[in-house]
Amino acid sequence: MIKKEKIKDLHYSVSGVISADELQRAADEILTEYGKTAKMPGFRAGHIPLNVLRQKFNNNATADAIDKLMNRDLNAYLADKKIRLAGAPRADLPKWSMGADAEYTLEFDILPELPEFDLEKITVTKPVAKLDEAEVDKALENIRRSRSTAEKQDEKYKAKNGDTVVIDFKGFTGDTAFPGGEATKHHLILGSGAFIPGFEDQIIGHKSGDKFDVNVKFPADYHAADLAGRDARFETFVHEVRKHILPEMNDELAKSVGFETVAKLTDHIRDVLNEQYADAGQRAMRNELLDVLADKVKMDLPENLVEQELEMAKQEHEHHNAEHGHDHKWDDKAEKKEASRRVKLGLILAEWGNKNKVEVTRDDMQQAIWAEASRYPDPKQIFEFYNKNQNALAMLRGMLFERKALDEMLKHVKTKEKTVKADELFKQAEVK
Repeated sequence: MIKKEKIKDLHYSVSGVISADELQRAADEILTEYGKTAKMPGFRAGHIPLNVLRQKFNNNATADAIDKLMNRDLNAYLADKKIRLAGAPRADLPKWSMGADAEYTLEFDILPELPEFDLEKITVTKPVAKLDEAEVDKALENIRRSRSTAEKQDEKYKAKNGDTVVIDFKGFTGDTAFPGGEATKHHLILGSGAFIPGFEDQIIGHKSGDKFDVNVKFPADYHAADLAGRDARFETFVHEVRKHILPEMNDELAKSVGFETVAKLTDHIRDVLNEQYADAGQRAMRNELLDVLADKVKMDLPENLVEQELEMAKQEHEHHNAEHGHDHKWDDKAEKKEASRRVKLGLILAEWGNKNKVEVTRDDMQQAIWAEASRYPDPKQIFEFYNKNQNALAMLRGMLFERKALDEMLKHVKTKEKTVKADELFKQAEVK
């Protein structure tokens, strides 16, 4: 039973005592349960005397009994105080020895109560953008390009932007070739931006059979730290230049992508783009509402949750630096402020969502996994990943829950429309 408590804001330190007799009774119950299936030489299964079980397993059973009884006391305390844990408690039994009363201390943080706030008094801007027909034309042109054929040109043809070249290249810094800077008969679409800046531009104008050097400078943030910011020379040879012949945009081409006519294909593209605009507007409103909640709702935060969030951010920062060869500095003060913001918003959305019966359905999960899988060449890998990774499933469910909670909140706030350009719309919709 818990006898003492020390409370500071959301941090609790409570102390209690488990008598030696009660502890042994609980350990014996665990031993008896274990003895039902345990096997020991000289005894039939389920018929091992308790004193024999004590001799062999009492230490482990006592440790389990202490955990069980401390959790019992803690749960009773939480229920009596009507408070909830924010993470696992830390237990300490500084003076306990086998056969004595167990005096323990538990330290933990609790979840704060969600302050009252009136969504009806919040106003967010709904950005809207008019669909530019140039985007429709661009989408149609991309379909033409996807159905193009690359025809090999003769040795007099000079490579142009948009052509495919088949090249050999070997990279050097000074007179030393560097690892990973060499390929033979590599297919490169000029203007694709697949290579470092300046490389593709220097291929333009060359013909099949040409041998020449391409001189470039690696970007300062290049993922390979030993090459970042350095000058490089690529010995280059052009095997072929292929010109892309685009098909005519007609009903036959529309049928090849599943539509009866060009008109119906065009209408479909408009519908898709309008859906993207509407979705971007919704994301922008979510972002603004999050900013309002982070600013207006005042609440204490469990320090352990903030520290956990900060530690995860730091690990991600270090992983990103290592993976991309960066040396971005860690700003502890700024990162802790951002971690606190994320914890606050997570608590607000979780509490409000639960109170307002927001649920993530099986269909929600399936649609989200299908949407993610569709972006990969092999969707099966994504399905297998989620089937084998319960943590990833839990994270996805949490993300969907927060999104649904935000969308439900947006039904209660006031909105005002504002016409913006498409690039501004999508900028506002970026995930923060």
